Amino acid sequence: MSNELARLDATAQAALVRSKEVTPLGLVDAAIARIEQINPQLNAVILPLFEKARAQAKSSTLPVGPFQGVPLVLKDLACATAGDPLHNGMRVLKEAQHVAAYDTYLAEKFQAAGFICVGRANTPELGLIPTTEPAAYGPTRNPWNLNHSTGGSSGGSAAAVAAGLVAVGHANDGGGSIRVPASECGLVGLKPSRGRVSLGPTVGEMWQGFAIEGVVTRSVRDTAGVLDAIAGHMPGDPYVALTPQRSYLSEVERDPGKLRIGFMKQSPRGGAPLHADCVMAVEATAQTLASLGHLVEEAHPTALDEAEHLIHFGAVITTHAYAALQEIGQILGRELTQNDVEPWTWANANRGRSLSASQYVAALSWLQTWSRRVAQWWASGFDLLLTPTMATPPPHLGELVATTDTVRAVAKKVYGLMQFTPQYNITGQPAISLPLHWNAAGLPIGIQLVAALGREDVLIQTAAQLEQAQPWRDRLPPTHA
Repeated sequence: MSNELARLDATAQAALVRSKEVTPLGLVDAAIARIEQINPQLNAVILPLFEKARAQAKSSTLPVGPFQGVPLVLKDLACATAGDPLHNGMRVLKEAQHVAAYDTYLAEKFQAAGFICVGRANTPELGLIPTTEPAAYGPTRNPWNLNHSTGGSSGGSAAAVAAGLVAVGHANDGGGSIRVPASECGLVGLKPSRGRVSLGPTVGEMWQGFAIEGVVTRSVRDTAGVLDAIAGHMPGDPYVALTPQRSYLSEVERDPGKLRIGFMKQSPRGGAPLHADCVMAVEATAQTLASLGHLVEEAHPTALDEAEHLIHFGAVITTHAYAALQEIGQILGRELTQNDVEPWTWANANRGRSLSASQYVAALSWLQTWSRRVAQWWASGFDLLLTPTMATPPPHLGELVATTDTVRAVAKKVYGLMQFTPQYNITGQPAISLPLHWNAAGLPIGIQLVAALGREDVLIQTAAQLEQAQPWRDRLPPTHA
């Protein structure tokens, strides 16, 4: 039964609970069995919470939400749950046995929907790099090929979902950390609009509004249903996303009509050339969209070719990395040193420390003006932009692990890989990665669709249309429950 459940998405698992064909405890026990069987090969779930999960599953107070009894994993970064470990991928917090003091609003919404957390998933230190290989817990391996990366920073969640350990994995995205792991692991990964999901109660915004919470899943309907469960403005939130006209789940069955879609099959000006597999994936998807009746043309916002936006983006991220080390030092009661963190983290924090307050403000001001130039393309009549999610197939493990001497070389690789995702963290627009292609080596090649701010409905409608045209449900990785 456990292996049969592994092939079901969260929507189908919840339906079994409602029809009393399986109990919440049955779902949880089956997920735990799969984790115990498969996780040693993947290192995706690094902090099991099995007994707590079983107690919740047996409780008479388990919320009767749309996903009652469905197991999920929470990424070891943000989405705190009171009394549970939260290490943010950091060895110092692991050694200090740090636990969260409260539930975030997101955790409360997951619980209200009926989800049961069976464990925390691996993540890189502070979520700062697009591979999940932290010194604290070691690398997470890709179910499609164990020698390859799962992406980051939601790589542990993505591996767990791709391998069928759970159907839903919590994720967050400050520069591609939902979409990159979804691409590398053959999943659906939606980065919602800025303000769509609350970061409260103690955090108003992460990375100056660049970062947003979400999930990785195996189906568009799961992504839509979970977004319905976790979306919504909470008191004190600094941003408010446009209120949807209908539930996101209902958009799965809604025809998007004839859309005007631009596509990019080349890097933004100045970027490293795209891998041929990624070019082929975009071209094939453009043809599919055209066959579905959409107007598809090679076009994109010219502002994307202004490479300066990456410099200012880096200024914001590194400043927040330095602030994060200061905050963690306060938690631990001492100032962190170079020996406490990984070389990549220390290099980023050092850059952030070197920037003045006026430089930080100037970077934000430039990015806000640039965001208007980007958004104008959608206002001019385009509905969606199609790009590869990543510029290359999933890299091998170790390629993006920096030493003190290789930080610059790794930075070049990171920027070469992530040429299509950080832009929409800056603008706040929703973007989704879909598992529409695999290369000759059997590795997933995700494609990305980007909509105007607040238009997750268009993304979900089109994603569901593509899912029906090119189903991926039955395509499973070699390492699967």
